[in-house]
Amino acid sequence: MTAPALPPLDTNKVLRLARDTLDIEAAAVLGLKVRIGDSFLQAVQAILAVRGRVVVMGMGKSGHIGRKIAATLASTGTPAMFVHPAEASHGDLGMIKPVDLVLAVSNSGEVDEVTSLLPVIKRLGATLIAMTGRAGSTLARHADIVLDSGVEREACPLQLAPTASTTAQLALGDALAVALLDARGFRPEDFARSHPGGSLGRKLLTHVSDVMRSGTEVPRVAPDASFSELMREMSTKGLGASAIVDAAGQVLGIFTDGDLRRRIEAGADLRTATAAEVMHPNPRRIAPDALAVDAAELMEAHAITSVLVVDAAGALTGIVHIGDLMRAKVI
Repeated sequence: MTAPALPPLDTNKVLRLARDTLDIEAAAVLGLKVRIGDSFLQAVQAILAVRGRVVVMGMGKSGHIGRKIAATLASTGTPAMFVHPAEASHGDLGMIKPVDLVLAVSNSGEVDEVTSLLPVIKRLGATLIAMTGRAGSTLARHADIVLDSGVEREACPLQLAPTASTTAQLALGDALAVALLDARGFRPEDFARSHPGGSLGRKLLTHVSDVMRSGTEVPRVAPDASFSELMREMSTKGLGASAIVDAAGQVLGIFTDGDLRRRIEAGADLRTATAAEVMHPNPRRIAPDALAVDAAELMEAHAITSVLVVDAAGALTGIVHIGDLMRAKVI
């Protein structure tokens, strides 16, 4: 059986509906601003005071929004989880403890799966925050705090599919998370600890010592080494550079492929030169406990591809190459 043919696409109508949707949803979000007041402050204070977790609930599209709110809270310093209301009625309610706070998301405030749990939540003694579009709903009447997420109309031309209402819920959840983040003094380093697999986590948690070459992998020669010895060391280690160090391991200088090219272009006779005579003194260096991203910024600022790593006494302990940073996905 073949599907019925679709009518020709009315491109003007498609674009008009798309633009109308954005206008309606933008207006819905902006409409929340005038309702951010005492109840919002009470919600923030209640969540900051909770000894357990924020348990977010919601059915249908509100449930999808609830999952996102829980994830955003958890990643910004507020322990949170999502519990499906239907599953809660069949055992998952045991996940909620008296020390927890429940954030129930429902535009109508009359969803059976949510309202049927209200007596149990109240008996537990858990604080209940309702995020709803109807201040007189069952959910709102039983809540300790009500966050008004109501909208004038949905973007759906049939006024059936949750559109503007879920956008408003999402924005209100983000506003709550941001306010809590600031109140907790949450820093980029804290965010990185919750996102070790992301780019920010790698930048803020990866140190030079994690990516540097060390031991016999570090190219180094004495200041009286011949130019041929210097070239062999650079070729063997394959980093396009070699450190020049004294007997105590103190860094005296560095010689790179770029230095070699510039000296050849200048017509220098390097056959009898020593490492000390051709090295670049006082090279850029970095500590092993510095962030790897700092090494990347140092390379970028000075157009170099390697940075020597030295300890607090100035002794050479390693070298970090731009390739090492790329493999670690720091850059």
